[in-house]
Amino acid sequence: MNLEFDLANVQTTEFGVGLDNEQAFVALPVDKNVKTALRDMVQETWAAMQKDEDGPKRYEPSEKHGSIEYLYLPKDDEMVSAIRELHDAANLDIVTGALAEPSNVFCYFARFTDHQNRHLTALRRASKFKGMLKSKNRLVRILDDTLRVIEDTIFKLDNDFDFLVDSANVHILHPSGFEFAGKLRQAILDAVPKNIEAIQSELNFVVFDGIKEYAAKRPRAARYLASILANGENKNIDKSLLMDLCKQTGVAVTESKGKVTIADGHEMGFLEVLDRRRYEVNLVKEDPEQYRAASRRKL
Repeated sequence: MNLEFDLANVQTTEFGVGLDNEQAFVALPVDKNVKTALRDMVQETWAAMQKDEDGPKRYEPSEKHGSIEYLYLPKDDEMVSAIRELHDAANLDIVTGALAEPSNVFCYFARFTDHQNRHLTALRRASKFKGMLKSKNRLVRILDDTLRVIEDTIFKLDNDFDFLVDSANVHILHPSGFEFAGKLRQAILDAVPKNIEAIQSELNFVVFDGIKEYAAKRPRAARYLASILANGENKNIDKSLLMDLCKQTGVAVTESKGKVTIADGHEMGFLEVLDRRRYEVNLVKEDPEQYRAASRRKL
């Protein structure tokens, strides 16, 4: 997968932070040395992505991704709406005092423009970046051959970004940072009713009322629903085969008047069936084995 941006011909560089109390992204003025450091971070990020021999793989909310893994999502995907707003924003407010309260900063970002007027956004969760106050860390530096305590608040840039956004895709290097910055946990919970409606339209023989109530308060179940919808493989599911697999893997369902109802307490199991995470292996005669897949990928 290519990056829709020319890293060798960056024309403008903009820096900013995300503020918790205002739930907003704001810009900050920076000098040419900081801009150079930010461009170097982008280069490091893209180089790290190219080293992932298994990447890029599409990000799936129900998967347990590694701490470093090259994943992607199309920029128009509903899950990246908050990130897309930052990337597409024409102008950001410049707030020179945005770093006065380091604890209020949840991320920092850079926005770049290349010689073809294409845009790239890079974002990092603000963990190392948070201010290191001298009273806590007692940072020192050499000045005139003498060690002196640094009086100012210091902010530390990381070696790379969590993800990059170009005109086509979100390129993810640190999945946990991507989920945090994109506020995906709450977004996926909020999307439960809409996802249920969409899946119900494809599986109209399943009663989803219990699933809807169950997933509304459980992030893992909500993630499975998002994954089931994203996979786009529901409309061809056969009712009889679905019920057979539920029976084989211990998920209690019943059928009445052509409708399949999931028993209380088996909601997560049913979602695992739809997300292709429950399966049976039969290698020993008369002794089938049932398993739950922590991850699943087509061969």
